[in-house]
Amino acid sequence: MAQFDVLPDESTVTATLAALHAHGFGAEVVDDLAAARKTVLARIPHGARVWRNTSITLDEAGISAEIDAVDGPYESVRLEVTAQNLASRQMKELAAAPDYALGSVHAITQDGELLIGSASGSQFATVAWGAANVVLVAGLQKVVPDLEAARRRVREHSLPLENVRAREAYGQDSRLNKTLEIYGEMPGRIHLVLIRQLVGF
Repeated sequence: MAQFDVLPDESTVTATLAALHAHGFGAEVVDDLAAARKTVLARIPHGARVWRNTSITLDEAGISAEIDAVDGPYESVRLEVTAQNLASRQMKELAAAPDYALGSVHAITQDGELLIGSASGSQFATVAWGAANVVLVAGLQKVVPDLEAARRRVREHSLPLENVRAREAYGQDSRLNKTLEIYGEMPGRIHLVLIRQLVGF
């Protein structure tokens, strides 16, 4: 829906950043995808074990490719899982507690709360608790007034777009089976990099 694909004005951005900081999140705004990639990678020390959640935003920013590069400076848990063709339980154990988890969110409220929707919930564990550090990247169009609007954004905007992607990738629709709402965090653990562009769902 068009109402969920609009960049907020500067006063809204400023107020949202202040609210995120008040809830214990780190947050900063960058101008474009290249700046987002540079900012995210600068936060991750070489040699760190990194779990990358599936994310159109990470893909479009070139972050996924950097993290999963075979000879790159990071220890990609996803690459390790894929290379070993592990069973589900082994994969879960390996991915449970990385040094860093990367991903995105589907909505950010002006009150400083985050919402992520999922069919399986596979990305929730590392973001909610498992990873020592979490970096989330999102376009500023995902800022909405409140949690009610955030839930609507996921159902009415993100899910239909994800359905299109899932049909192309897997030959079937996606489903919104689970949501993760994060109202606050211990300072220093979760950092958001917000982009002044329409990117992601």
